[in-house]
Amino acid sequence: MLDRCLRALARQTLAPAEVIVVDNASTDATAAVARTYGARVVHEPRVGIPAAAATGYDHARAEVIARLDADSVPPADWVARVRAGMADHRVDAVTGVGRFYEHGRGGRLTAAAYLGAYYVLCHAALGHHALWGSGMAVRRTAWLRVRGRVHRDDAGVHDDLDLAFALGPVATIRLDRRLVVGVSARSLRGGPQMRRRFRRAFRTLTVNWQDLPPWRRWADRLARAAG
Repeated sequence: MLDRCLRALARQTLAPAEVIVVDNASTDATAAVARTYGARVVHEPRVGIPAAAATGYDHARAEVIARLDADSVPPADWVARVRAGMADHRVDAVTGVGRFYEHGRGGRLTAAAYLGAYYVLCHAALGHHALWGSGMAVRRTAWLRVRGRVHRDDAGVHDDLDLAFALGPVATIRLDRRLVVGVSARSLRGGPQMRRRFRRAFRTLTVNWQDLPPWRRWADRLARAAG
């Protein structure tokens, strides 16, 4: 999957400033595959997506940090669309949509149903748009502002939702439906996978609502809109 993702990045109409692959204590050929495509490999020994993602963001040098998962397959104009979506410097982050490539022609519809529920429910919990880690981007200045607030040592949280919580109601996060990536539906297969995802969701809500409960988040959001 990583090979396919990096091959797609190598064919972009607008080349990324750099490509970073986080080797999260892997025991396979992750680092070797990454170096084949000229990616900069960053090692993170703490196992868990939150630690890996945060380490990747920490090492990024460009003004905009675009994020993909290893099973993401971006179209050839994905980086160009990220740049267009982040051209407004008031925007702190953009998040996209996807299609399940195993589902053929119906992959866009099934992904829309899944992501639609995710975005609606998380918007209620956050008071603003959520982020989807399989295809998103965050401004480096925004990351530097909140990097100390994400729960990078808690492998039980969803790192993308956790980052959206950290950015908070004061941030400008936009949903850009032009940012489409192909993704695997493997995370939705079987009861154990679904239960694990729901546990992570509840864990992410619990740790973040302790800092700022949803009614205060919405109050801050509405006050900002009124202002």
